[in-house]
Amino acid sequence: MKNITCAFAIFLLAPCFCSAAPPATTAVSFNIRVGAARDGENSWKFRKDNLVKSIKTLSPDLLGTQETLPFQRDFLAQQLPEYSVFGVGREDGREKGEIMAIFWRTERFEKLDGGHFWLSETPEDAGSKSWDSSLPRMATWVQLRDRLDEDAQPIYFINTHFDHRGPDARLQSANLIRKRIGELGRGCSVILTGDFNANEGSPPYRAMFAERAKVKSPLVDTFRTVHSLRGDNEGTWSAFKADHKSSRRIDWIGCSRDWTIKKAGIDRKGYEGRYPSDHYAVFAVLTR
Repeated sequence: MKNITCAFAIFLLAPCFCSAAPPATTAVSFNIRVGAARDGENSWKFRKDNLVKSIKTLSPDLLGTQETLPFQRDFLAQQLPEYSVFGVGREDGREKGEIMAIFWRTERFEKLDGGHFWLSETPEDAGSKSWDSSLPRMATWVQLRDRLDEDAQPIYFINTHFDHRGPDARLQSANLIRKRIGELGRGCSVILTGDFNANEGSPPYRAMFAERAKVKSPLVDTFRTVHSLRGDNEGTWSAFKADHKSSRRIDWIGCSRDWTIKKAGIDRKGYEGRYPSDHYAVFAVLTR
């Protein structure tokens, strides 16, 4: 009996060599409002520090921002040194115009590849636009290796911003991105972030997420997967208010079906009644 007791004690004290589960990945999409806008008391200089606070509170592993001018990208890169950033201007493919910036935790992810395409009939032509788009629109993507999950396939992370005026442009943009995900995202776990300027159930939303010819979309809507019942206050346009009520959920995070969605939501946190952008950030916590 004494030997059995000693053996049991040794078993309890012995280190556990069970492999830990890979950590979750938190993805955030955030339209940070173009910094050149004349927004009075909500202008960039008055809200930029609160924007950094919001991002640090959400603590994303992957962050896609929209309406990001070069000086805003550079400010965030300086304030968030633990992240790497990738993106070019939509007007010329360099430094002119808004950037669909992608940020990732440098210690966790290794960039394997990256690129851009424009939401047009000539997607490789920088600054191009088609259909009824009012402005050049684009998507930026990176392929990342997760250093904390060596056995997992790479992550294909894509970030975009659809046109705010052209309904056909939004629909065709959704079709193009779904097609590109099937090509560039093959063999990868996919995460899509963006401001789509379209509500749930709209033609672009259905083009992105609905089944076609009995073939499921490669993506699911993370928010609706977690929150199965549609509510009256799911809007993501904040009007620079922490408690703005709206039903138009125009900012989405999509992911491929190999992810398990642990959590998804809309961050409405404000600072003294004010909000750092005219959109709320949206987030999803994912595991594989």
